[in-house]
Amino acid sequence: MKIEKCTVFDYNQILENIVGFWGSDRTLCLHHPLFIHEFGNTAYVVKEKDNVIAYLFGFLSQTSSTAYVHLIGVHKSKQNMGIGTKLYNNFISYAKLNDCNKLKAITSPTNILSINFHKKMGMHLLGNKNNNGVEVIKNYSGNGQDRVVFLMNI
Repeated sequence: MKIEKCTVFDYNQILENIVGFWGSDRTLCLHHPLFIHEFGNTAYVVKEKDNVIAYLFGFLSQTSSTAYVHLIGVHKSKQNMGIGTKLYNNFISYAKLNDCNKLKAITSPTNILSINFHKKMGMHLLGNKNNNGVEVIKNYSGNGQDRVVFLMNI
């Protein structure tokens, strides 16, 4: 499995097949082209033949020694094969080479698959338990928009 930089062609392919990665188009608004044009050195894909089967869009913080994973998507037909873990580890290696010592990510409190994946990666949750017992930071993404915030020392 080869991890490559995400191209504009790859990015467009991801958008065209967004439901195959996420089960719906609910994350489409989070897939901004700036992740390719401005943060292309931290946008990665894994392909099978010419088809993107997984991707990670991240960036390095401008205010702290923290790397941030904005999106990680593995096509539904390729999940539970270790591809997401390999993408994360690739990004962590890049972040360490660029003097980052922390890794951060967020998800919604209802995204149990994401929460479990990030816990498996060794990340811990910040914040306090909500009514469903999920640790969240209240209003993290705006008023009434609680988020699960993950952090890991790298």
